[in-house]
Amino acid sequence: MHSPFPAPIPSDMLLLAYQSGIFPMSDRRDDPEVFWVEPRERAIIPLEEFRLSKSLKKAVRQDRYTVTLNRDFAAVIEACAAPRPGHPESWISDRIIASYRQLHAHGSAHSIECWLTDAAGDQQLVGGLYGVSFDRVFCGESMFSRADNASKVALTWLVALMRHAGYTLLDCQFMTDHLASLGAVEMTQSDYLELVAEARDTPPHLSLNRAYGDFTEAGNQLSAHSSPGKAIAQSFTQTS
Repeated sequence: MHSPFPAPIPSDMLLLAYQSGIFPMSDRRDDPEVFWVEPRERAIIPLEEFRLSKSLKKAVRQDRYTVTLNRDFAAVIEACAAPRPGHPESWISDRIIASYRQLHAHGSAHSIECWLTDAAGDQQLVGGLYGVSFDRVFCGESMFSRADNASKVALTWLVALMRHAGYTLLDCQFMTDHLASLGAVEMTQSDYLELVAEARDTPPHLSLNRAYGDFTEAGNQLSAHSSPGKAIAQSFTQTS
């Protein structure tokens, strides 16, 4: 029996596309085809200009959610692909899901998860994001939230991890009011590609996994003592 979908996009081809400033999308969840997007205008979040509101900082400091890295990539991308109010169709098709799961196994796609512990002590996935990384670049693909500020908490952790690890460029693809409220700015595709080239000059000094380990151990370089969330929040009060 043949699969109803073409084979996943090869990981080396997918990674090369990101390094060239393009990425795949589909028209609907069951679409076997993908099209390649090269935006004229690109949104990024400058890492030193990320806007951490008081309410968001409080949620992070209180460890309202247990935050993990790469614990359940498959569940995160499935949640991002699920229908949403006003958006019954998703650009994240089954073929795209298979392609990014393959890239995750390759080590170049990552997820951040937010978990909420219920009264029975069970953890429920309530928010998260996923994206592609190479050199000192992280290209955010999608995020979701089922609880207050959950996706924003995941993004805050991502920015903190990137800053700590020595990344320089967080790509958000398309500008939205939501991203603008968090500090995103828009630029031409040519300017974006210049930033990609600069970010590829040298590798980060830490992996995202190692940066995550530093924070979950209460941040030995950040002088935080009581919780990962406090270490994350404190990192935004310090100069880079």
